[in-house]
Amino acid sequence: MGKAAIFGIIFGFLLQKAGVAKYHVLIGQLTLQDFTVFKVMLSAIITAMIGHRILLKRHQVKTHIKPFQPLANIGGGVIFGAGFAMAGFCPGTGAAALGQGDFETIFYIAGMLVGSYIYAESSGYIDQHVKAWKDKGKVTLPQMLSNEKESFQH
Repeated sequence: MGKAAIFGIIFGFLLQKAGVAKYHVLIGQLTLQDFTVFKVMLSAIITAMIGHRILLKRHQVKTHIKPFQPLANIGGGVIFGAGFAMAGFCPGTGAAALGQGDFETIFYIAGMLVGSYIYAESSGYIDQHVKAWKDKGKVTLPQMLSNEKESFQH
């Protein structure tokens, strides 16, 4: 079994143990009544930031900045958010919910696969018309806030 599969299983196990694979917990987050998901994700982000910084200092990883494409970023966020709000799951929590026996998530996962197929089929159009609109290039948040134009180097 590959490292990615092992980490995926561990991630799913931790999501399930934290309770964020439960529909009512996710809906509680979306309605700002239960902050379990926020706490779990914040701790995961902080852990990843620390790990990434350590690996950077050891020269074991390189940072690859993706281009900032406002229309694509905002549009993707809106589509993701709408799907999350309607289904009550995001991809990781949906898979974890299925793994804990919530079989109604099969419909959610099927919808996610159909959406992925539609995206793949329309990727040529998206690349030409959506991603290209006001493409800012590879910039970091500090560069955007300070109007720096030099590229990010590591």
